[in-house]
Amino acid sequence: MTETLRFEPDDFTVDMPPSPGFYPATVDTARYGRSTQGNDMIRVAYHLERVARGYERVTEYFVVAGGSPRGCAVARQRLLQLFRACGLEPSPGAEVSPADLFGHRLEVRVAHDEWEGRPRLRVTGYRRLDAARVPFKRLTVRAPRQCPSSPRPPRRVR
Repeated sequence: MTETLRFEPDDFTVDMPPSPGFYPATVDTARYGRSTQGNDMIRVAYHLERVARGYERVTEYFVVAGGSPRGCAVARQRLLQLFRACGLEPSPGAEVSPADLFGHRLEVRVAHDEWEGRPRLRVTGYRRLDAARVPFKRLTVRAPRQCPSSPRPPRRVR
């Protein structure tokens, strides 16, 4: 090493995860793998923007075979949401190809979690990168029209 290693200002910041919410992200890696229990899974790693160093990478695991039927169904639904947030529209019967996700930008919703006594981020949702910037259509509320024909009959009082 020819350069002198120096402490940077970020080294002195409190090791706190970013606030829960949506952050712009890029899919760094997406590939098939096997869990320690021997279940087939898809591992997706995201690079988050605008977060403190040490929290810019978050990984998510989708168990797609070998787990409980309910767990696999939830994983498949979340994968579909992820593909759509990346702008991909898979059709029924289409092959699930994790490589298709690589390099796509989206917004990832994260929440706080703990692993082995240390704080970490957990992915809880996704949306298209431009979804937060789409303006809502303003609706005009109009008063109901009154029938101009005849006036209301008087109320009967008892």
